[in-house]
Amino acid sequence: MGRVSQAQARDNRRRVVETASRLFREQGTHVSVADLMKASGLTHGGFYKQFTSKEALVDEATAHAFAELARHHKDGLDQYAGQRDAAQRALIDTYLSTEHRDSAADGCPAAALAGDMARDGADGEARRVYTQGVGDFADWLATEDQDGITRLCTMLGALILSRATKGSPLSEKILTTAREALTATN
Repeated sequence: MGRVSQAQARDNRRRVVETASRLFREQGTHVSVADLMKASGLTHGGFYKQFTSKEALVDEATAHAFAELARHHKDGLDQYAGQRDAAQRALIDTYLSTEHRDSAADGCPAAALAGDMARDGADGEARRVYTQGVGDFADWLATEDQDGITRLCTMLGALILSRATKGSPLSEKILTTAREALTATN
């Protein structure tokens, strides 16, 4: 088998990062390199041609997930012609929905990676990126009447609890109650 071109190598790396971002949000960062590469459609042996370690991939995949989240916020503002309140309301409605609850792989990295980041070393790059992403998300959620951290904690807590109780009536009630609480003054 011949060597891949630089363009193909970049495409392979991008594919691995995107796949890792989804799998880590869905299953946690403990996903094996072999399973990750298989899901990417690449061989296990190619991993170390692209990344120095799994931790380096976790760092990059975490950054990718939060970049997607930031793009989503910007797109929301653009869609609502800069009307931040309307964009926030739409985000809250989408965030606290059964669709988001059931789609962890495409969902919020702050909720999906919280447990992994809590167990990760405090000095890791992924933890730094995660912390910055959570802070940026909280800042985006702030209003004149509500603190962004409080709103984010309510959203994250509700999403995590609704995922943990999925299949029970409590799961939907958690989402509905949190959504109503966050949009009552908005």
